[in-house]
Amino acid sequence: MTRQLRVLEMIDRPTLGGGQIHLLTLARRLDKGLFDVAVAASGGGPLEAEARKAELPFVPLPIGKSLSRAEARTIAGVLRERGIDILHTHGGVAGLAGRRAAARAGTPVVVHTLHGIHYLHYRNPFLKYALVLAERRLARRTDAVIFVSRADYDRGARLRLAPKARMRLIRNGVEPLGDSGPDGARRLDALRASLKLDGPLVAAVSRLHRQKGVVHLLKAAPEILGRCPAAKIAVAGGGPLEAELRGLATRLGLDRRVMLLGEREDARDILALADVVVLPSLWEGLPLVLLEAAQLGKAVVATGIDGVREVLRDGETGLLVPPARPEALAEAVSRLLAEPGLAARLGEAARAEIPAAFPVDRMVAETSRLYLELASAKIPS
Repeated sequence: MTRQLRVLEMIDRPTLGGGQIHLLTLARRLDKGLFDVAVAASGGGPLEAEARKAELPFVPLPIGKSLSRAEARTIAGVLRERGIDILHTHGGVAGLAGRRAAARAGTPVVVHTLHGIHYLHYRNPFLKYALVLAERRLARRTDAVIFVSRADYDRGARLRLAPKARMRLIRNGVEPLGDSGPDGARRLDALRASLKLDGPLVAAVSRLHRQKGVVHLLKAAPEILGRCPAAKIAVAGGGPLEAELRGLATRLGLDRRVMLLGEREDARDILALADVVVLPSLWEGLPLVLLEAAQLGKAVVATGIDGVREVLRDGETGLLVPPARPEALAEAVSRLLAEPGLAARLGEAARAEIPAAFPVDRMVAETSRLYLELASAKIPS
């Protein structure tokens, strides 16, 4: 191409979950000589603040689950007004809204990333089937559908979610750790003091949604804290189950030693303070928090589900437990708290292996090549 390609990276919520961090990383790192990149989501959250801090244009859009015609018209108008060459949607809601709007706007190239195929885990079988059919229809107007894990790619192929020629496997990558220096140490000391930590910390960074299984961590907490009375448990993240989980913590008598911290911009610092990181999810795509924990050399207890098993090996780079089994979660976490030598060995093995296997440069390069390949076929030079 003889000019920059105008790219809009679009997601629904302006929070800082795994999908949003993936999108920000991609938007920051795409070659500015080739791509003019903007970020879109519903406005007003930390994603908007982080995009503006990175000097990325932020486009607030009406992205909701209603998927109304008015919403599609508004988004289509933005795509036309900004002359978007490549719309890249992230996640189910943005994928439904954005791809409908792109068809209306005549956007030349449309790419969609599934950060986990979440609707396959819905309890309502009719809704699940309807969304599979919707994905198949939308895939006809999508130039490439990206899966972030091999398990999801294989599942997508079995379910025919997209024509095989349009499916791509591009695994998540993790940003290298910067040198935080004395400022970083002071920041961690201040955080430790604010959390009133005087013993081990078990930490989860997770959206408070059924998918993430935080309820099972809370159910495991009495056993963990009974076996390690000096420990505290911190969960950083917000979501639809926040009030319900706070109520459960109170009923279990845990509200002084289990901290539900809400949405946090310092989530990586909380991981840095942790003695054990926990991911109790029921399903995942390829969880970014595991890559971040590995960078920090943290011992991890996670559920042995698809996506997680592409990152961790049980007993070698972490401990894996069955999903929705609080007693197994409690046993594994308690073991690591009781055996700091084992926790250190697992954390160091993860640090030595995992970040190198999921480099951010590879993720960005593969996505960039895909954009250029699709643009060369569809946009006149």
